[in-house]
Amino acid sequence: MLRGPEDPLPPTTRRILITGPSGAGKSTLRETISETLHLPTVEIDSLHHGPNWSSRPTFAAEVDQFTSGPGWVVEWQYSQVRRLLLSRADTLVWLNHNRWTVTQRVVRRTVRRRIHHVELWNGNYEPPLRTLLTDRDHIIRWSWRTHRQRERDALAVARQPSGPIVVRLVGQAQVDAWVRGPLRALAPSR
Repeated sequence: MLRGPEDPLPPTTRRILITGPSGAGKSTLRETISETLHLPTVEIDSLHHGPNWSSRPTFAAEVDQFTSGPGWVVEWQYSQVRRLLLSRADTLVWLNHNRWTVTQRVVRRTVRRRIHHVELWNGNYEPPLRTLLTDRDHIIRWSWRTHRQRERDALAVARQPSGPIVVRLVGQAQVDAWVRGPLRALAPSR
């Protein structure tokens, strides 16, 4: 079932995935949802990437353990755990921003992280910017190349009669409206 930024969410919404291309704002929205609904969260990249950008052997087990609880927020990424994540989710938030917006964001983020030598996960840093020209999996190229695939994946989930609710948000204004409206309406009383 496909919903928009104004559509209410079921009161039982507690297992939330976020999808979109790299640079769409998944991590930022994940944190916002976690804080608003008081749900545990983990950045899935931090579970996946070991030293020297290696894949951690405990990745799938850690994702399994984290998502076995009654409520959580995580990005819907990595082919080896996507099916598991989807089977446990009640909601998929799809950041369907245009390619230009996403490209601007991922370029700014990558350059900022590289210039300021920001540690990402487990001792990893953005590679030299020149690798954009030589590494087909450089994050900027990856974002561009996988943009359409994220769209196809989200639409396929929306067509599943028994799958999670899919909330499609196009542009930052819709993200902000959704956070202020349907998401905030689910926030626990203080």
